[in-house]
Parts: sequence; C-alpha cells; structure tokens
Amino acid sequence: MNYEQAMEYIHAVQWAGHKPGLTRTRTLLAALGDPHKKLQFVHVAGTNGKGSTAAMLASCLQAAGYRVGLYTSPFINRFNERIQINGQQIPDEMLVALVEQVKPAADAMEDVPTEFEIITALGMLYFAQQQCDIVVLEVGLGGTLDSTNVIETPACAVITALGMDHVKELGPTLADIAAAKAGIIKPGCPVVSYGGAPEADTVLRRVAAQQNAPLTEVDFAKLQITGGDLDAVTFSFDGL
Repeated sequence: MNYEQAMEYIHAVQWAGHKPGLTRTRTLLAALGDPHKKLQFVHVAGTNGKGSTAAMLASCLQAAGYRVGLYTSPFINRFNERIQINGQQIPDEMLVALVEQVKPAADAMEDVPTEFEIITALGMLYFAQQQCDIVVLEVGLGGTLDSTNVIETPACAVITALGMDHVKELGPTLADIAAAKAGIIKPGCPVVSYGGAPEADTVLRRVAAQQNAPLTEVDFAKLQITGGDLDAVTFSFDGL
C-alpha cells in the first residue's frame, strides 16, 4: 500500500447509514490491543476555539518537556496535520504502516467503522507506539457519542466557548449542545470551561457536580493583554 491508497481507504467509509455511538471505536481499538489505555489525555470539546486551544495546549506541554501527541480535525493543507507529535506531522510511511495494521481489524467488523473512527484508531495506535507522555485530543463532533470519548478519565477536560453548532445531531437548544459537550466530563476529572453562556454554564456545572469533577470557569477579569502581533501575544493572568 502506498500513501494515496492509504488515503483512499481512509476516505472510503462515510457516515451514511451509521448510528452514532462508541461501540465501533471500542471494538476496533480492542482488536488493536486497546492502545488508548496506555495514554494520558487532555480532552478538548467546544464550539469555537477548540482547535487553537488544543494547539496551544500541546505547545505549552511540549515546552514543559513532555512528549506530546496532538489529534485535531479537520486539516488545512494536508491530512497528516491531524496526527502530530511534538509539532511534527505523522510521516507518510508511518501513516501507511498504521493503515495496514488497522485495515484488517476494521474490515473484519460486521458494523464497519466510519472514516473518523478509523482515523481515531490510527491516532491512538500511533501515540501509543511512539510512547507519548500525554495526548491533546480534540473532539470531532459533540462529546458524549464522539469516538474520542472512548478514553477513560483524562488528566483534564476542556470545554471552549459554546454556541449553536450541529443542531441536527446535538439538539435545538444551547442546553442540549452543552449536555452533549459535557459528555467528556468523567468522574473526578478536572474541568476547565470558557463559560460566558448562562444556559450552557448551568448544564456544565450540574454535570461536573454529578461527576464530582472540580470545575474551573475562566475569569477574564484576571487577564491583562499587554501587547502582541501576529507572532505572539504578551499577557498577565492572575499575577503570572
């Protein structure tokens, strides 16, 4: 298999006819040895800013000395952007080798996994094989039934600004959308929320309390921007 054939395989299966759920992802990962269970995660959901938040978190963790996986979607220029370690995109030959590992397990499943579920499995397998210390994992759609939510309790769950997105899948109100995003909050898991939307904040606070998950809502009164341009922003936050 070459790179073009690997891409063709990944993109071959679409959502049509598939019911949302975690069963296919769990089945596929189990056939691959449950690589996600060997990893630590920061799980990022939200409507706006989750991609940039994930990128900045990965950069901060790398600067702190960790070996950091980053899983995001969609890509801007090239598919390989979706799976990175320490800012380096997955090499073509490594992606091909992983597809050759995943394909037999996926093809053997009665309920064939979707494109996103296959990509999630590829990412988990790569990060485990490359022994990442931590993975910044961006949710694809929603939270509760997103295939990234197969992970166990993450080191932290992050919920960025919420708005009306994917209403057909997640529900017609902001509270419905918040409930779907709040599905990434697991028992005892520290949660950071952007906040600022009372209808959504009420839901997130309730779910965090139910899960005994300590919740931090960002207090923008503590933030002072002191300068910046296209390359960098200089700021103080809570005296730091």
